[in-house]
Amino acid sequence: QVQLVESGGGLVQAGGSLRLSCAASGRTFSSYAMGWFRQAPGKEREFVSAISRSGGSTYYAVSVKGRFTISRDNARNTVYLQMNSLKPEDTAVYYCAAGPRSSTYLDGYEYWGQGTQVTVSS
Repeated sequence: QVQLVESGGGLVQAGGSLRLSCAASGRTFSSYAMGWFRQAPGKEREFVSAISRSGGSTYYAVSVKGRFTISRDNARNTVYLQMNSLKPEDTAVYYCAAGPRSSTYLDGYEYWGQGTQVTVSS
């Protein structure tokens, strides 16, 4: 069983940056692909980014490509989401997830974090 704990959310002005972290338990972190999803008020949870087990492959939603960067440090059992040039429409609860392979679909992941709030003001 994998437990995921997110941190780094908060309030930021438009154009600012935040870095989200997701720390995973267990000794097999490198066996899991990781993903980030977000859910804005009144909307469905949507894919943001994903990274392969080794970190060699990354994927981004069109809405964040060029602004967000996903990375992982397997030695620290942690995945990161660096968010730059934030926009008010990025406001959402952000969730990290772990699964057997990187996927853009929610049901492709087995384990989920509790979510962390990101609010971007204009």
